[in-house]
Amino acid sequence: MSGATGFRFTRMQRILKTDEFSSVFSLRNTVSNLHFQVLVRPNTGVSARLGLVVGKKTDKRAVARNYMKRTIRETFRLHAHTLHGLDLVVRTRQGFNRREGAAARAELLELFARIRRRCPA
Repeated sequence: MSGATGFRFTRMQRILKTDEFSSVFSLRNTVSNLHFQVLVRPNTGVSARLGLVVGKKTDKRAVARNYMKRTIRETFRLHAHTLHGLDLVVRTRQGFNRREGAAARAELLELFARIRRRCPA
């Protein structure tokens, strides 16, 4: 059971407070592509943390926005061990649905790789 705990998405891996979001936004270290903009800031902790911004301009329907958030969270959860020591805020620039989900995940993984090259551990 201890092997399964390594890939959990715990509360410690979430950016929840407004001040924490603001500190990432103020640094303005970004990478982006068609679907996402990822803002990055080094943190003092060991694990990577994730914040999400999925606005109504991306898609009016809550069910579509929730799908996007779940997809981003799951991709982050599986690759958080490669992003340790970073605070990430992922903003959606363009909506995607289930048919485009695989391509959107691939784009997000490409951004994570660019972040790792830019901010090595």
